[in-house]
Parts: sequence; structure tokens; C-alpha cells
Amino acid sequence: MAQRRSSSSRRRSRHAPGASEWWLLLLGTVAFVVVGIGLFGPRRPAALPPERVEPLSFAQARASNAAVPIRGDRRRPARRYRFRGGPAEREQAVECLATAALYEVGDDAEGQRAVMQVVLNRTRAPGFPHTVCGVVYQGSLRTTGCQFSFTCDGSFGRRPIHLGWAAARRAARRALAGDIYPPVGRATHYHADWLVPYWRDSMVKVARLGPHLFYVRRREG
Repeated sequence: MAQRRSSSSRRRSRHAPGASEWWLLLLGTVAFVVVGIGLFGPRRPAALPPERVEPLSFAQARASNAAVPIRGDRRRPARRYRFRGGPAEREQAVECLATAALYEVGDDAEGQRAVMQVVLNRTRAPGFPHTVCGVVYQGSLRTTGCQFSFTCDGSFGRRPIHLGWAAARRAARRALAGDIYPPVGRATHYHADWLVPYWRDSMVKVARLGPHLFYVRRREG
């Protein structure tokens, strides 16, 4: 009986594929189907995310920005900022405001005042935090991006050391005490003229300061 079972098993092994042969057969079938779909199935161009656009050269971006008119009639005077908080909170706000100004425009005094005005304008605009530091670091921990690039592009880890810090802090204290920078009005957005951000055409350009362009929302200004 033992010999008959062994002989029968050998006969079955000659006619039935083993486990490895079944896997090879299955993989071959799947590969055939995939190749068939690739060759004969409908082909569609890959969809691009709505934010992605073709990159522009510096010259192309500047020409595009120059074609957008500055609407001085939409530039309304900014309101004086009134800081509400104690001494510790004020010093923290001074540091945040000075940091944003230095990282965004360097030691350009006029540019710093413009950046500070934008930050303070945002604290009173819908959709933004109501504190200076909240505005400056908005989105810095999100994967969707930050509001001020230096907070999420690694620049903050390379804190500049120069005499500009003292001047920036003095300007920040004046801004928190109610000093207004009229040339940018109530602008809440800005960008350098060699860039074309995705949001530009949904805003109204109200000012230019050096290479920076300033905007208000269409329902603001």
C-alpha cells in the first residue's frame, strides 16, 4: 500500500503544477492585462494641480507685473495700530515684527516699514490671526505652506547677525505705538516683481515700493 500511494503521488505531480508554477502563471496573466491596458486603453494627459503654472523668467514675470496697473484710488489710509497687551507681549510682538521685516527686505528702512504695515493690516483683516506673531508665523507648521517664506524655507535657521536688528526693533516699536506707513495703505499682500504668485489676479495692486508690489483684496482698499 505504501508503494501504491507513492506511485500515485508521482503521477499527480506530473500532471498538476506546483505552487511556484501557479504564482508564475498568475503574475504572467496580470502583466499581460496591464500591458494590454497601457497599449490599447484610453490615454489622457496627466492633470496638473490648479496652482501649478509654467515657470516664468525674471524678465517675463516683470513684464507681466508691469502690465497690471496700480490703482491708487483703491489705496485707503491705514488705521493706527493699537497694541493690547502687557510689556512681555509687546516685546514678543516687537521681535516678531522686526524679524519679519529683516528677513523679508533686509536692512532697507522703507521696505521694513512697508512689511510691518502689511503685518499690522493683516491683524485686522478677515482670515488672518489677530496677533502680530500669529500673522508672521501663520502656516509655518502646515504642509500647505506659510504666509512669509522665511518661516518655512529654512531661512529662520540662519538668523542674520548685523547691526540692522537694533534699527528694525526701533521701527517695530514705533509701528506698535501707532506709527503708520502711508505709501502701502491697507495692503495685506505683497510680492517681489520677479515673481507672479497664483493669487495676484484676484487682488488689486495699489502700490509699488522698489521691487515690491502691494495689493488689497477686491472688496477692500
